This record gives sequence, structure tokens and C-alpha cells, in this order.
Amino acid sequence: MYGYLTEHVGAFGPAEIRILVSAFDKAWESIQTSGAKFDTGAHAECARAILAKHIIEAAKQGELDQRRLRDGALLAFAKSKLRTDETPDQPAASAAQVMTTR
Repeated sequence: MYGYLTEHVGAFGPAEIRILVSAFDKAWESIQTSGAKFDTGAHAECARAILAKHIIEAAKQGELDQRRLRDGALLAFAKSKLRTDETPDQPAASAAQVMTTR
């Protein structure tokens, strides 16, 4: 998360950064607990980037509630995963499957 924040130096104070990092950590923990598997380290990093970017953008718009930041990031991940997992003969997983742990 800190790596993504370097692009936004000065946008957040120390207390806000703690909230963002905590929301990110909780979101990532939730994905790991859900049993999500990533084929490569690059795929896992892409998932982490989706979470981080969503949290940062939401915070820049004024959202600083850790739970809402986490939930929004998980929803953004689920939506991105739905787009990549869909095939004509196989329905995509539901967003609820990704957001099962809180």
C-alpha cells in the first residue's frame, strides 16, 4: 500500500495513512481468507493494486471510514474479477463470494 501512496505525497496525513493502510490490509486479508488463488505473483500484485487504487481514490474524495474503504475495494476487486472470469459457457463468481469475510 505504501508504494501506491508515494504517488500521492502530501495528499494524506499520518492518521489518514493509517486508516488507508488498515483498510487495505483488511481487504487483502479478506481475499486471502476467501480462498482466492492467484496463478502468479504478478496476478496477486494486480489484485493488490486494484485494492490500493480504489482505497486511495475513495479517500481523495473524502471517504475515510475504514470499513467502507475496505468494502469498496473488495467490490472493485470483485467487479474486475467478474470481467476477467466470465466465459460464454461458465457464469462468473458472485461478488458476495469475494466479500464473505469481514
